[in-house]
Amino acid sequence: MSIPEITPAEFMSQRDQGTPLTLLDVREAWELGVANVPGTLHIPMGEVAQRLSEIDAAQPVVVLCRSGRRSLEVAKLLQQKGYEVSNLAGGILAWSRDVDATIPTY
Repeated sequence: MSIPEITPAEFMSQRDQGTPLTLLDVREAWELGVANVPGTLHIPMGEVAQRLSEIDAAQPVVVLCRSGRRSLEVAKLLQQKGYEVSNLAGGILAWSRDVDATIPTY
């Protein structure tokens, strides 16, 4: 089964319309210090499998990383566990480019 992708602009549009979405940031803590999207749930990629109980299975999850590769791997895991999940296309780099230019790229 493939993982659907959502762009940062599509995510913002859905959230602005009141759609409950969990934005799960799977980057490392040092990366959050460089570039951070407010309102995200942060669980580093290597800890997701042990911390599934922190992710609300009742609402769709959008997974975010730097460029979209790590988040895709985590999205596959969540999909196997029964979550409704999407990958944020282009990651924080696309978020900075398309939604909020104040977020630095690295």
